[in-house]
Amino acid sequence: MAHGDITHTEIPVTDYARATAFYGDLFGWKITEAPEFEGYPMWQAPNGVSGGALTERTEGFTQPRSVVEVDSIDETVAKATAAGGSVLLPKSNITETSWWAIIVDPDGNQLGLFEGAMG
Repeated sequence: MAHGDITHTEIPVTDYARATAFYGDLFGWKITEAPEFEGYPMWQAPNGVSGGALTERTEGFTQPRSVVEVDSIDETVAKATAAGGSVLLPKSNITETSWWAIIVDPDGNQLGLFEGAMG
């Protein structure tokens, strides 16, 4: 992955079993939960593209959210806020070598940011 690549898309759901059946049947996605990311089931499309999770729907997370790889979350957050965006989730650890954050664009759309390596 490189700066600006979309790494995955998170889909908020209220019923994991129903969502798994829906997306699996509709698109042929394989949905699995990696042991290192308990509670964060990932989906994979038939062409091998994987992308994100079926995660718990909350009051602040009601629409799909793309996650974009960046070289520096700190720099990207600074640019986003200077351009009228805001921070919903500050930079947070995923693993020892990876971080994520959530920004909101001036129109209210959420974008996840990912920095680092998984593994």
